[in-house]
Amino acid sequence: MGMVTVQHLNHLSQTASQICQDLENIENLVRFRQNDLMYEIENPGGVKSDGLSGIHCCLDGTTYIVSVSSPWVHVLNRSGQVFQSLYCVQNQGRSKEPFLPEDVTLTRAGMVAVTDMVGGVIRIFNPHSKFSEGEWIKIGKIDCPKGIGVDPSGKLLVADYTAGKVHIFSIDHAFKVLNVQTVTGLRGPRYICSTYDGGIVVSEECGDVKVYGSNLKLMYSLGAKYCHQFGNPAGVCTDPEGNIMVVDEQKRNVTLFPKCGSPICIVSAGLRTPTTLACSSYGLLFVMDTGGNCIKVFKYRVAPYYASAKSGPSSYSPLITPREKDS
Repeated sequence: MGMVTVQHLNHLSQTASQICQDLENIENLVRFRQNDLMYEIENPGGVKSDGLSGIHCCLDGTTYIVSVSSPWVHVLNRSGQVFQSLYCVQNQGRSKEPFLPEDVTLTRAGMVAVTDMVGGVIRIFNPHSKFSEGEWIKIGKIDCPKGIGVDPSGKLLVADYTAGKVHIFSIDHAFKVLNVQTVTGLRGPRYICSTYDGGIVVSEECGDVKVYGSNLKLMYSLGAKYCHQFGNPAGVCTDPEGNIMVVDEQKRNVTLFPKCGSPICIVSAGLRTPTTLACSSYGLLFVMDTGGNCIKVFKYRVAPYYASAKSGPSSYSPLITPREKDS
């Protein structure tokens, strides 16, 4: 080796590693936009005191929105216009009582699923019910269900806020709960989403954001891995590239955590009280701003990762007819 020592090799290795990281950071800065507000969508509920709390965006651009003080699920087209609203009502004997949805997602069959914190259950809208207007089916019994999502295999993911747990389960055609799994040890889990490879991402109130593998074992927390200090992490979402985006309610921003490279603050201005978010296949980021009583739509990706929306469970919705899908 001549005059080359182990220290020289270690220094060369560290330098090469730093250069690679710098190149990844430059690539990410070129790939992602910052504070690129495209347009705003007024709260479909129309009530200024309404707390926008849950959003789900399909691959075809259809968006589902719920509020904590309004018994409705509003369905929006790609232009942000409401073309359908589902009334959240439960049968109580001969009477019907409304309930307030906390978060929303779609099942693998394309049915709307929401969390009902007051009732301590998950409710799924069955458009094929014997009732002409459809029916909300009550499933499970959970202490305090808050965030809800669906993993790539079709299992429902539910954040149980007071119990500090995440429940993972599937449902059959008769709405029976099957194969229940539970992740414990969380502190105030709020929102949840799946990763492209079958893992899950969970935000903890005034804490961190934890990432679990497909085996439901804790892989890492974003705070520790990226040396990032959260204020109050709330909504979380992922895109097909494996990027994780987190709303920080206290810091009023949105940070993107790439698979490679350092975190990027993609929204750092214009938010008053952001709660949750969702991303579309068109490179758009939908951020619910409760303080502004609206949904703010940002362009976060320079070039979308899809040339056109792909078909699949996430883009299918039996509630939409071909005429209604026109935007």
